[in-house]
Amino acid sequence: MTTWEENKRWSDRFLPEIKRILGERFIGEPPCEEDAEHNTDLIVLKLEPLRFGCRVRRNQYVDRYGDEFTIRAGLPSGAKTEITKIIEGWGDYLFYAFCDSAERMLARWTIIDFKAFRVWHSRQLYKGNHPWTERVNADGTSFMVFKCSEIPEAVTATWSKDAS
Repeated sequence: MTTWEENKRWSDRFLPEIKRILGERFIGEPPCEEDAEHNTDLIVLKLEPLRFGCRVRRNQYVDRYGDEFTIRAGLPSGAKTEITKIIEGWGDYLFYAFCDSAERMLARWTIIDFKAFRVWHSRQLYKGNHPWTERVNADGTSFMVFKCSEIPEAVTATWSKDAS
């Protein structure tokens, strides 16, 4: 069983590519007037800090779980998990990806908008719906599993098919 530190080191190798992908989506070209009058060639689409959670899964899972994203819901230690932090209002987006078979680059990814997710999730619970399944790993960690194809497009801001 790998430790949290080992998993973090493994997934952090994809951070440069994740930053490139997020930069392409959250930094834009302004109108010509901005360049001419305000010395602006690029513009960040939001001025306040944006918080991104990032999760990269191994390629061996893409065929079985490629239409899903998971959010950690329980730990054997009882420590606070992602779902609690999300419900508390933390995090703006989740970058959820699968790497390629060589584990050198990302093959498939989605960006989940947590503001839209919170609204959708709350409405589902209010209606008495349970819009996820639960999965428990061998180490006792539990996850809420959501199917991208079963939630509104406003929640999954971007869904990329295999790039390799």
